[in-house]
Order: sequence, then structure tokens, then C-alpha cells
Amino acid sequence: MSSQVAQKHFHLAGVAGVGMSAMAELLMDLGAEVSGSDRFHDQGQVVPVLRRLAAQGMKLVPQDGSGIRSDTAALICSTAIEGDNPELAAAKKLNIPVITRGDMLGRLAEGKRCVAVGGTSGKTTVTGMTGWLLTELGGDPTVANGGAVIGWDSDTRVGSIRAGKSDLWVAEADESDRSCLFLHPEWSIITNISHDHFPLPETIELFRQFAAQTAKQVICFPEIAKHFPNSRAIENSVFRKEENWFFNLEKLEFVSPLPGRHNAENALLACALCVAMGYDAKAVRKALKSFKGIRRRLELAGEARGIRVYDDYAHNPAKIAAAWATVAENSSRVLGVWRPHGFGPMRQMKDSLTEMFCAALRPDDVLFLLPVYYAGGTAAQDISSDDLAAALQARGVKASVVRDYNDLTKQILETVTTRDTVLVMGARDPELPVFARQTAKRIHDQ
Repeated sequence: MSSQVAQKHFHLAGVAGVGMSAMAELLMDLGAEVSGSDRFHDQGQVVPVLRRLAAQGMKLVPQDGSGIRSDTAALICSTAIEGDNPELAAAKKLNIPVITRGDMLGRLAEGKRCVAVGGTSGKTTVTGMTGWLLTELGGDPTVANGGAVIGWDSDTRVGSIRAGKSDLWVAEADESDRSCLFLHPEWSIITNISHDHFPLPETIELFRQFAAQTAKQVICFPEIAKHFPNSRAIENSVFRKEENWFFNLEKLEFVSPLPGRHNAENALLACALCVAMGYDAKAVRKALKSFKGIRRRLELAGEARGIRVYDDYAHNPAKIAAAWATVAENSSRVLGVWRPHGFGPMRQMKDSLTEMFCAALRPDDVLFLLPVYYAGGTAAQDISSDDLAAALQARGVKASVVRDYNDLTKQILETVTTRDTVLVMGARDPELPVFARQTAKRIHDQ
């Protein structure tokens, strides 16, 4: 379908989201006319991603139905859009098809040599790594990712999309809304499987369906491979030497370009996929050296007075634990900040979050919890960050709730000392990366 969208009009509701902004950029790269709406725009919030999309030609309109025209090819919706959205009503009135972002990605990738990357954690980094490697290796792929690749973003590019000229595509396969099932790849990677958006048995079954739709092989580690008959089990050869992480592949030693054991594992899977596709291992190793990372994936927001501030998208127990363990390697103390990204996820993960934070925090580490992020809608607000803080405090963890960013800034500046690391984590809230950079600047200016 990718050749059939040129000159057609598509409207995207909730376009500031990471997946939706990527879809908007991809459609514009393919020659489509794109308009978009978002509640942040309606609320008057200046969100950088909307400014970048507008710079590429996307028309930003209120979320009142005015973006839907009689010649609109489709209304593309985020799964966060609720049923009473005026744009859904406008589309129904004009008989305009309504499809999800995942469905649209599947349609665009149809007939392509597709590599899909799934997993509960790490898939954005592995998608970016795989796309970067295949680009450096001459594959010229189109890449659709859930996060901005450093080096592909700019003042006018979101950075989560790379438009290639070949028929090779690399796509992040999202399990949170089951949209991974819209993809039918030649090759796939499954990074890991854990309890997140669904109970573990349901998550395993979802990935079984995804793996069954992979024409050639699923690249994964042995503990994952046991679930899938068409998998290629990759020995987890990751090891640490001094301050860097390494892994072995095809009798060669690779150095991970990013910090942390989890990122070395991510790199191993991406490199193993490229080797399985037929690329020379030495060329893959050379290409990996130039990868700079993904925005908001342990991104260094600033460093001053021996204090580092990191910004990370971590929003489930596995991701938070990996980020915490990585920054703790070279920090006397971690001051962690986390904002739950929704009431539903918080309700479902509260027990596993409690166990994870109890295991992750060292005696001197501190956790600041912001209120559950709420951008509007009808979600039941029957759980709060106070509930998690109380459970952690009962277990002896230094956790507290801060009511807003002003209070958080005050407490961090009063607490932080040399050789501490400030780790800012969470999804959805666009203020988190802004806060991380402002905090780094204030520490520098103190």
C-alpha cells in the first residue's frame, strides 16, 4: 500500500504520541497530505514534536472534527482516543474509514521485506539499532520506530522514521495494543517477554501469534526461543570488562556502544539478526560502533559537579530495573524520579512495581514519585502514586510522593551531591524530558 498513499489525505488523531508522530512523518515521506490534532495543541501546550511535524508540512487543527474532509482517505487513531472524540463522529458522518496506527503500519509494510522487532522491553532500541546497522551496511531500509534515533532527528525531523529507497523495512512491533499482529515479517526479533500490559500467559500467547506470522526466523535468547518453533536461539554472551559491556558473536568480540547490560543484549540481538540475514559479521561490528542511541533511552540530559542527569522512557518494572541498575554501576547514590503513565497500568503493575523497586534500590538510593499522569478522559482514578509509596515505605524503601515539578525540583536540588545520579523516568508526559534538562542546568548553575 505504501505506493498508494501519495497525494491522498490522512488525518491523525492524537498525533503528538510517539507512535502517531512517527506515522505522520512516514506518511509525509511517502507523499501523502497529512493533518493532525492533539489535546496538547487544544490546551495550548507547546510540544516540540508538533512543531517538527508542522515544519514538514503537517496541518495542525483542533480536535473538533474539522480535520476530517469528504476526500480524507482515512482517519488514523491512537488507541488512546476515546469513543466520544468529535473526529470519530465526523468520520462516521462522512463515511471515512477509521483505522489504528498499527493497522496502517501493517498496510504500508505489506509486500515489503520486513524485519519486525517485538518484546516487552528494549524493542525501540533494538529497532533503532537494526535500522542503523542495515543503513550502514547498504540496505537503505525504511525504518518505523517508536523513538527518535540520535542522528536521524533534527529541528524539522522527529527522528523515529528513516525513509529508504529499497523494499527493506524495519518496524517496531508494539504488543501493548496487539498491533504487532498487523505485521507479517520475513524476520523478527523478540527481545524478552514479561508482565506489562497483559498477564504473562496472555503476553506469551500474543508473541506466539506474532512469531507464527514470521516467514523465516525469530531471533531471540534461549529462554524466549523455547516458546517458538521457528526461532534461532542466540547465546547470551554479554560480559563486562572495566567500564564497558561486550558480547561475542561469530567468534568476534563486539563492544556495546551504549551503557548497561541490557543495551549490550539489545546490540547482540540486532547484530545477530543482521548476520542471520547474510551480512558479514566484521562489517556489522564496524557499523555498530557509530550508533549513538535513542532519545529518552538512558539519554544523558546533562552533567555538572560530578552529577549526571539521565532521561529515560522506562515505564514498566523490567525497563525501570534495567535503567536503575545501569546508572547505579558508576554512582554512589541514585535519585530516581518516576511518573506512572496511566491509572490502568499502575493498577495492573502495582505489586510487581513494589517488588522491583525493593530489589533495585540500594540503602542510600531515593525514589521520588510524581502523580499518575492524566491527560483527560474517563479512566477510573481509583489508584494513586501514594498507594505505591505506602507499599514501598512499609518495606523500608526511601520513597515519597512529590505533588508537582516545582516541589520535585526543590527536593532534588536540596538532596543531590557529587557522584549522585538523577534518573528521570516515565512515558507519555512531555514535561519529563524538559524537566530532566532543566534540572541538569540548575545543578550546573548552583
